[in-house]
Amino acid sequence: MLINLVENAIKYSEAHAKVKVRLEEEQDIIVLSVQDTGPGIPEEHLPRLFERFYRVDQARDRAKGGTGLGLAIVKHIAISFGGSIQVQSTVGEGTTFLVQLPSYRKPNRSPGTKIQAIKFNG
Repeated sequence: MLINLVENAIKYSEAHAKVKVRLEEEQDIIVLSVQDTGPGIPEEHLPRLFERFYRVDQARDRAKGGTGLGLAIVKHIAISFGGSIQVQSTVGEGTTFLVQLPSYRKPNRSPGTKIQAIKFNG
């Protein structure tokens, strides 16, 4: 899941766009967010984004490669583990994918613990 989301963020962003990956635990849920500062996705495409073979821009995707299956697979994995995935996007500002998964909390870790944050600069 993480590799697909990060690769997409890099692939569909400009050369010097930023990609931020964050992993946090909120109560009994692990939240993975992948945020980019790319071109964003027009609102009318968001409801279909996780469909198999769906592409926002057919011409651009052919040039960049891919099959249109990545986000559908990510959604399937999230659901298989009892979780979910959401997307928030603003054209001209960027896109954020949020994956929520049930967590297994070790006794020495409390809710709200920041696990790790990574920034990728392209």
